[in-house]
Amino acid sequence: MIRLGYGEEIRRWRVAKYCELDRHMNAQPHTFTIKTAGSKAEGLTCFYESDRDLLLALNGVICVETGINLNTIPDVISVFWMDDTGVYPGHCILLLKRPTLLLNLIINALCESGYGELILSSVLFIEECLRLRKQNSPKSPLQERAGPALTGTLEGLLVDIVYSIRCQCPSILHRWAVRPRHWPQSVVVQKVVSLGAYVTPTGFKESANKHIEWRICFNSGETELMNNLNETQAKVYVLLKWILKEIIKPTNKEITSYVLKNIILWQAENTPQTEFHSRSLLHWLHDGLRGLRTAIEKKLLKYYMIPERNLMEACGLEDALKRKWIKDITEMIEMGPSVILRLEKIRRAIVASPEPMLWFSKTRTELEMLSLEDMNRFMKCRYENGEQDVPDFMLYAIQKREKEILREMMIRMLMQGCSRNEIFELSKRILM
Repeated sequence: MIRLGYGEEIRRWRVAKYCELDRHMNAQPHTFTIKTAGSKAEGLTCFYESDRDLLLALNGVICVETGINLNTIPDVISVFWMDDTGVYPGHCILLLKRPTLLLNLIINALCESGYGELILSSVLFIEECLRLRKQNSPKSPLQERAGPALTGTLEGLLVDIVYSIRCQCPSILHRWAVRPRHWPQSVVVQKVVSLGAYVTPTGFKESANKHIEWRICFNSGETELMNNLNETQAKVYVLLKWILKEIIKPTNKEITSYVLKNIILWQAENTPQTEFHSRSLLHWLHDGLRGLRTAIEKKLLKYYMIPERNLMEACGLEDALKRKWIKDITEMIEMGPSVILRLEKIRRAIVASPEPMLWFSKTRTELEMLSLEDMNRFMKCRYENGEQDVPDFMLYAIQKREKEILREMMIRMLMQGCSRNEIFELSKRILM
């Protein structure tokens, strides 16, 4: 897996580079603060392997639990209260309590509750965000919606954008923090608590009021937790994601990588860290598969941060598909260590000749590191300097080296009888 781009060193490099990228993108004041989330922020996917998840938090507004003293919040910030009465766990309704300088984005998404209060509609909020995006970036509009996420492009790369509002919910985080656990360490627990939460504009699927409901999430805290997994735990998660994509193949997101992430987090919390080592990787992979099978069989998986919320509730899993997946996963468990041979990347790495595989690994790693550095230098010029034409000789040097690598790769493949079309495709696929 190290040669395929999933070693600890490249993982940490990705995490650092995406953090740096976020700093560049937030160098100038904006309506939203941009934060990389998901597998890119966790360093667990290659450059083109998956879309980049972006969390956009609206500035100048916050939502808080009932009981928070509003005097502790600066007067320039508008405040909503979180009302979780009668809603599915992990969700809430936002009631306007202190309007300050409300953006049109917020004003146009407000609706009356019928009891003299103003509610922020999640559906109207998404529509306003889409309108704002089309107005400011007409050449790169957002398209398909999946839950709270909107797909689109940013600087030519595919992105999933989730708009959000910052949230103060100390009681929820306290309940999570005081749980007895083997992992993570107390200093990490405190950092997760300090990172707070967000609400995203999506309600519970089966709720009659889903158009006004918001989901409570902990993107920053979960990224911190994932970045504190050790190498074995991270590899188990990657292998489970490959199994989900290549073998289970859900078509309507009945099971997502987020379900797998929660299985890994529960696994880590309930097990001493000393038990996760290189020799136990396959043991924990099978344990993760058993956890997934149980979640499918019982249609139950507690959300790691808010256990009262069932991630399998209203997932759309039909009985026939449920039986098939239980059978498939059982077969994988019974295969023992050879289950990983069902994964194409693993098979190719095993059957490849040592010299070409070493060349591929070295080339792929250097090209990805250059691509991340290239993207950071470009964003630094654009967002920090406010210009794209600022001379950056380091950027020129990076791009020159990228071209040299691609030229070397082209020559090598032509000698092996590949067509030019195959070479062009591989130059991108090598980072997937």
